[in-house]
Amino acid sequence: QVQLVESGGGLVQAGGSLTLSCTASGRIFTVGTMGWYRQAPGKERELVATIDIGGWTDYADAVKGRFTISRDNDKKTINLQMNSLKPEDTAVYYCNVERITTQRGPFYDIWGQGTQVTVSS
Repeated sequence: QVQLVESGGGLVQAGGSLTLSCTASGRIFTVGTMGWYRQAPGKERELVATIDIGGWTDYADAVKGRFTISRDNDKKTINLQMNSLKPEDTAVYYCNVERITTQRGPFYDIWGQGTQVTVSS
């Protein structure tokens, strides 16, 4: 069974920093593009940042220059370093993997359980 385990959410004041982590667990051979998405109350889920297996990154305009996504392929982990946080960054943050290859075959579009990030003004 494949799971994404997230950690690192919490409450922080505006201007502060948080780091989110997500680890893929299970009998995994390879992990494709990983990323973070977020969903604020009353809004649709939106892309925050993605990183592929080669380290190429993509960011939403709203977080460019403030957030940094990184990846450790051996540990099947990604991190999202969030700096200069704003109240509008408040949301549930979800980890996503586009494709995981296992002994039982590939699995697609896997989501974590979500972690709450709250930024107070």
